[in-house]
Formats: sequence, C-alpha cells, structure tokens
Amino acid sequence: MKTVAQLLKLKPEGVISIRPDAPVLDVLSLLADKDMGAVLVMDGVRLLGIVSERDYTRKVELKGKSSSATLASEIMTREVVCVTPGQTNEDCMALMTGKRLRHLPVIEDGRVIGVLSIGDLVKDAISEQKFIIEQLEHYIHR
Repeated sequence: MKTVAQLLKLKPEGVISIRPDAPVLDVLSLLADKDMGAVLVMDGVRLLGIVSERDYTRKVELKGKSSSATLASEIMTREVVCVTPGQTNEDCMALMTGKRLRHLPVIEDGRVIGVLSIGDLVKDAISEQKFIIEQLEHYIHR
C-alpha cells in the first residue's frame, strides 16, 4: 500500500481551510463549491479544528441554530486526529474505522500539508487490488 506522502502526490496541491470566525453559512458554501465533506479550521498555519457535514447537521441544523449567526469555531471538532507522510493507507484506514472519521489532516514538521478522505483511501485500495489481480491473471495465463 502507498504511504500518505504518495497519496498526497495524486491530489491537487494545497490545503483548503476557513477561519474560525467565519459563519457556518460560509463553511457550507465552501464545502459545496469545492465538493468536499469537511474543511479545516485554521488561524494562519495553525490547525484549530475541522468542520464536517456531520458537525453541521448535529450542531446547527438539529439544534435549530442559524447558519449565518453561528461561527465555524462554535461547531468545529477540536480534537483532530492527524497522520504523517510516512504512514500507510492501511494505517489511515485503521484510524478512520476505529475512530469513525472520514477526513485526516496530514501534518509534517508541525504544519498541515494536506488532507486525505476516506474516498482517497478506498480509491487507492481498489487500484492496488486491480493491479494485483491483473498480475495474477498474467501469471496464470503465461
């Protein structure tokens, strides 16, 4: 399986984030515009939290709060589970499964360098399985 660093090379460069004082309505607009399920909440280069669609539904919509009057910092998940570039897809999948996560920020030298989603990991696992199957079929039919 690939490492986190290898997986990040397959994604567009850069980290999409929002400030903690942004209204949740801006968070939702960003998620829709970028077709993402979560966005990092950052103050400059400092990771403060993450806001997911799940955070929105549970902490705003179900509580009857206003998306325009509620700030990202009020609904973000503060204890963010992160990974490093040297970890593997398998490490990430185990973390995501065990902690019921869908997004993992990648930290290197104390800075966020990317984010992996469960979709990124599944796509890589399927690709790896297809490659192994092709190799086995080639070997069998020699």
